[in-house]
Amino acid sequence: MNGLVVMAYGTPRRPEEIEAYYTDIRRGRPPTPEQLADLVRRYDAIGGLSPLAERTEAQRTAIATELGADWTVATGLRHADPSIETAVADVVAAGAERITGLVLAPHFSSMSVAAYHGRARVAAEAAGVVYSAIDSWAADAAYVAFLANAVRASLETMPDGSHVLFTAHSLPQRVIADGDPYPTEVGATASSVADEAELTDGTWSVGWQSAGRTPEPWLGPDVLEEIDRLAEDGTPGLVVCPCGFVSDHLEVLYDLDIEASHRAADRGLPFARTAVVNDDATVMRSLAGLVRATS
Repeated sequence: MNGLVVMAYGTPRRPEEIEAYYTDIRRGRPPTPEQLADLVRRYDAIGGLSPLAERTEAQRTAIATELGADWTVATGLRHADPSIETAVADVVAAGAERITGLVLAPHFSSMSVAAYHGRARVAAEAAGVVYSAIDSWAADAAYVAFLANAVRASLETMPDGSHVLFTAHSLPQRVIADGDPYPTEVGATASSVADEAELTDGTWSVGWQSAGRTPEPWLGPDVLEEIDRLAEDGTPGLVVCPCGFVSDHLEVLYDLDIEASHRAADRGLPFARTAVVNDDATVMRSLAGLVRATS
C-alpha cells in the first residue's frame, strides 16, 4: 500500500477557532485584540470564513480518485486539524509502507514547503516508513496551461493593452540572501504562462502580495504599489493572476478581490482576477501522475 499526505496551510472551520488559529500562525503568541478583530473583519468580508478547508478536501479527493485503490490518502494541515503528524499516522495505520508528501503550493521555499516536508518526514521516520517529498511543481504543464487559459479568458473581458501581473505570497526579503529558490520559481512560472498565453514583453510582470505585518522588509513590489504605478502610467487595465495560489481563500478573496480591486477602482484602473485551480480535473490528474512518479 502506498501512502500520500496532501498538505496545506489550514484555516479555521468555525468562528470560535479563529483566535487559536491565529495564535498558531504566530508560533504560540496570542494576537492582540486589535489584530484578532482585523482578521475577523476580513473573514466577515468574504462571508464569515475562508472556503479553504472545503477546497483542500476537494483537491485531496480528486487526487485520491486518480490514484486509485492502491493508495491511501490523507490531508495534513500546518495550522489546523488534522495536523501533518496526524495525517502521517493515519496513512501508516491504513497500511502504507511508504509515504509521498505533496504540498498544495507549487513553488518551493525553505520557509514554507520545506517546513511541511520536514514535519512529515520526522513523523514518517518515527513510524519506520520511508518518506519521499515533492519539493516543487512550479513547472507542471497542466498547471501552466490552466493559468494561461485563465489569463486569456480574463484579457478577453478587459480593454486592449491591459497589463498582466502575476502574484504570489510575499516572503521576507532575507530569503534572497539565503539563496532560496522561491522568487526564481515564481518568476519561471510567470514566464512560462506568459509564453503560453502569447503575452509580449512589457505587458506582464511579477508582483507580491499578502506580506506579513513584521518590521523586516518583504519581497516587492507589492500588488497595491503596482496598481498605483500602472494607474499613474495610464495603463488601460490590469489582470492579476495569483499564480502562487491554488485555492480560493482569504489571500485571494479578500487581498485581491476586495482590497486590490477597490484600490484599482479608486485609481480608475479596470481590474480583473483570474480563476485559481481549486480541484480542476486536469491539474489534479497531473499531480496524481507526479505523485506516482515520485513514490
